[in-house]
Amino acid sequence: MDSKLIPLSILYALLILYSLTTHLCIATDTIFAGQSLVGNQTIISRGENFELGFFTPGKSLKYYIGIWYKKISVQNRTVVWVGNRNQPLSSASNSELKLLKNGNLVLLNQFKKPIWTTNSTSDSLNSPQLVLQDDGNLIVRDGSNPSSFIWQSFDHFTDTWLPGGKFRYDYRAMKGQKIISWKNSEDPSPGTFSLVAEQDTEHTLKWKEFHQYWTSGVWNGDSYTATPEMRVRGHFNFSFVSNENESYFTYSTLNKSLLARFVMDISGQIKQLLWVEEAQKWLLFWSVPQRHCDVYNLCGAFGICRDNYPNSCECSPGFEWHYPKDWDLLDYSGGCVRETSLLCGNKDRFLKISNTRLPMNSAILRVESAEKCEAACLSNCSCNAYAYNGTGCLTWFGDLLNTQQLDGGGDDLYLRLAGSSTGFSSAKKVSLLVIGAVVGLTNISVAFIVALIAWKRAVKRSAGETSLSESARSSVVLKHDGAFLTSFSYGDLKVATKKFSEKIGSGSFGCVYKGTSSDSTLIAVKKLEGISQGEKQFRSEVSTIGLIQHVNLVRLRGFCCEGKKRMLVYDFMPNGSLSTHLFHEKGSKVLSWNIRFQIAVGIARGLAYLHEECRDYIIHCDIKPENILLDADFTPKVADFGLAKIVCRKFSHVITTIRGTIGYLAPEWSSGMAITTKADVYSYGMMLFEIISGRRNLKQSNNGMAWFFPTWAANKVIFEEQPVLAILDSKLEGNADINELTRAFRVASWCIREEVVQRPSMGQVVQILEGLLEVNPPPVQSYLQSLVANEEKVNFFSE
Repeated sequence: MDSKLIPLSILYALLILYSLTTHLCIATDTIFAGQSLVGNQTIISRGENFELGFFTPGKSLKYYIGIWYKKISVQNRTVVWVGNRNQPLSSASNSELKLLKNGNLVLLNQFKKPIWTTNSTSDSLNSPQLVLQDDGNLIVRDGSNPSSFIWQSFDHFTDTWLPGGKFRYDYRAMKGQKIISWKNSEDPSPGTFSLVAEQDTEHTLKWKEFHQYWTSGVWNGDSYTATPEMRVRGHFNFSFVSNENESYFTYSTLNKSLLARFVMDISGQIKQLLWVEEAQKWLLFWSVPQRHCDVYNLCGAFGICRDNYPNSCECSPGFEWHYPKDWDLLDYSGGCVRETSLLCGNKDRFLKISNTRLPMNSAILRVESAEKCEAACLSNCSCNAYAYNGTGCLTWFGDLLNTQQLDGGGDDLYLRLAGSSTGFSSAKKVSLLVIGAVVGLTNISVAFIVALIAWKRAVKRSAGETSLSESARSSVVLKHDGAFLTSFSYGDLKVATKKFSEKIGSGSFGCVYKGTSSDSTLIAVKKLEGISQGEKQFRSEVSTIGLIQHVNLVRLRGFCCEGKKRMLVYDFMPNGSLSTHLFHEKGSKVLSWNIRFQIAVGIARGLAYLHEECRDYIIHCDIKPENILLDADFTPKVADFGLAKIVCRKFSHVITTIRGTIGYLAPEWSSGMAITTKADVYSYGMMLFEIISGRRNLKQSNNGMAWFFPTWAANKVIFEEQPVLAILDSKLEGNADINELTRAFRVASWCIREEVVQRPSMGQVVQILEGLLEVNPPPVQSYLQSLVANEEKVNFFSE
């Protein structure tokens, strides 16, 4: 019959019938025996949490069958399970995921050949079904007995462990489950790192499934002994079950709408992640190991590790990436290869690499000197490096694994290179680049000074020393990343401040004066004093706050640089500093709890911007109430960037001299450790206690005794089980939101942890204060009792 004569209604009915018998209708969570999933068809869990279908990861042209979060946009698609991770497809249009009548689920390629199967056949099945559950578990079940699972994806994790999944050790088979990382972000095939469920309640992280580099410790009923981060749970319930057949660990979310997952990451770390809908991104809750370079062989052969994610790895001098495309995808497992092959004998040379954690698998030679150690290595063409520590000679044959570059300390490693290798010229190249940069900056500085002098003379000729006039406002204007700075003359600022007659503040770097611009806008002029300190303060302020804009950072309008005169011009803050209100100085206003809490959130947002959103992150180094200014609406502005450090994103920390204010200094300042953004987090926590209590954290009496508020507060709330209102400023008479107060106390307690890695990031602080994340209060730390001003006599008592 001619198809043109078939009524459209009949044709439509035939199409529906065909889809029911051969291919799946999309609006369902179930596939029945004989049905298939083809091309862009998907099934969606009943609550629309998860979706099953074909996908391509990143820019890859390969196809896989997998499960991902339905409620997360395609741009941020997060895959939680992959079936054919070892056997990708070249096309999805002709491939088919089919449930057979015997309960076996098979994936057929375009030639209808099976490339993956669940091997879940059973002769006793009655109407098998494939169902995608709302917890992300894909199950094959008996249609007549829905509680009977023949197969489930939760028994076959790929790189993700979802809430409700059981991570188990089977005592009968004497085998534990594994969660194996993807190879890279565009290749879900098994990578080099795995989380393994071990006997005796432990979990371990392994490289290539045989070298263990981390263990969870044993379960103590609350957490794993080597993983105290699990106590920071808030949104989670953790449980461990053990019987004669199996032991397993599982977790769940208290809020069922919360999206959470554990991932064996390509970085070799196991990570706990939470989805933040407002930010449209995954928030890292915690990870282990906490330092990237503690991951075994992260950078591959002849790679050098630095704890600076995402660029943790680089090649040793004289080497280049073995697989550059993989390195772009953060897969460093291929390591590095020589740019120039060794010549052997005396034609090779050794390049000294200082401050290293030496590679593993060294051989020991018994020689008496560094010279003999070098000669012994040079005489064997298989020797790739040596180190001499004064008592022994270490040599390395074959690949160098786990070399780490430290910021200080460590050992000297002598790496063998061909005499003609470019590795030897790298130091010379760096020197030339530095010299060129210095010369270039010098020329720019000279040109700037000449232009500034010429401009100043022109202004004096045309207008003299007048007020902040049109000539001043149209003067030299500097622009950097969208921020404008105006260069004012000394005469302009002298007139604007009425000859610096109204002083509104002072500090170690000079005094601040109130002024008025020609358009009647109030300004604050910081007059820096002392040639050395004033110059440092001037340069630091202009190079940090002068280049960024944020509602919770003070705005730098311009500067004056004439001879030895250094001044900075800011927006005027009518409500002064936070300290004047917290500590009830004369004429100040007692801040309500609502205002205090909004100030705490605003400061956290400003610091989070400095730490996490600037192109080069900024460590303020002197967070305290005196450096928080309040505008007319009591919006907080982080100010005084004279001690700030700008750190390039490729570095995670900085070595610098001690800076800041006693009472707010993190422990790492006094211990000589490298400084990170967590130093600001510690200072913020100390200040947050002061916002809560309205009194100084540290009070020193004339007899040398000290009262330390955080310790007293923690003892009150945690040990004496007093309500959190017991630590609130008495002038508020208990008028505070209990939930907000509790969150503030808990986040302050975590911020002042001695262990840097246990402090939250400022981004997490914002999330906690806003109620998006919750944490339990940490235990009181004994170290706080020895921290107070380094005094030999310290007595902690309540007032």
